[in-house]
Amino acid sequence: MTSASPKDVADVTALLGRPLRGAFFVVVRRTDGDPMVIENAPLLLDGTPMPTRYWLVDPVIRAEVSQLEAAGGVGEAASAVDPELLAAAHRRYAQERDALLPAGRDGPRPSGGVGGTRVGVKCLHAHVAWWLAGGDDPVGAWVAARLGLSRAPCS
Repeated sequence: MTSASPKDVADVTALLGRPLRGAFFVVVRRTDGDPMVIENAPLLLDGTPMPTRYWLVDPVIRAEVSQLEAAGGVGEAASAVDPELLAAAHRRYAQERDALLPAGRDGPRPSGGVGGTRVGVKCLHAHVAWWLAGGDDPVGAWVAARLGLSRAPCS
């Protein structure tokens, strides 16, 4: 995994209000270059599993997704998306994340699919982050449609 630049580390730390405990790099940027989505390593620096591969750090989109969640968006998304497509997305996400684990790893491993979820929808932020990063996520696509997001960098 490519390491984040010192500027990206500072920017993401400021956006989240705390430093991250694992390696990451920026996979989607706004048109001004600011981070929108980061990709996390599957293990934190201390070896703790990190199930959330893609993380939405853009404050504007994060707030919009939070409002959608607060208005019942998790339940709406779960009802709107084909459960088989969602299950397949969770499997793909887990397979892609787990492929990044060190060979021969004996310790605990990340579990679940998008955002660590095994079944259904838990966090719209994680789904839209993966979708923005190019993932084939039906919940992320649903969120993007509801919020008018595109995969092109935002300004």
